[in-house]
Amino acid sequence: MTWIRPIAAHAERPCTLVVCRGCCCGDPRKNPGTDHAGQLARLREAAAASGGRLAVRTSDCLGPCAQANVIVVQPTTEARRRGARAAWFGWALDDTATDEVIAWAEAGGPGVAPLPATLDLHRVDPPAPAGPAGGGRKAKGGAAGRRGSGRRGR
Repeated sequence: MTWIRPIAAHAERPCTLVVCRGCCCGDPRKNPGTDHAGQLARLREAAAASGGRLAVRTSDCLGPCAQANVIVVQPTTEARRRGARAAWFGWALDDTATDEVIAWAEAGGPGVAPLPATLDLHRVDPPAPAGPAGGGRKAKGGAAGRRGSGRRGR
C-alpha cells in the first residue's frame, strides 16, 4: 500500500502565534488584572482579518511559567527556509503587548520584519529541551509549539 501525503502537508505556513494557555498563562488567579479571554479573542480576530497571512494556535504549558502570559511567534515557511526561528515573548499581559505582537506578526514576524525595540523587552528564552542528562523540561513533539508536561517556574 502506498501512503499519500495530504496536499495541506506541503502548504506554506503563515506566521503563527502560539498562545500558551497551560497551568499559569491565561489563569486569572496568577494575573487577575488581565483579560485573558479578551487577549485570545483579539489575537484570533487579527488572524481572521489577515486573509491567511497569520494563524493562531493555543498550546498547553510551554514552560516559562514565571513569565506568563507566553506567546511564541513562529516564522512563515519561507522565512524559516531562510533561517528565521521562533521568537518567544513573556509577560504579554496588557493591550500594549498584545498590540505589539499582532503588529509585528502582521508585518511578517521573524525573519521578515525587524523586531520593534518595545517588543524586544518582552523576549524570553525558550525552555531547554529535555536531554539525556535529565536537564530541561520533558517535551512532546518538536518546534516552538510543542507542549510541555511539567510545571516550571511556580
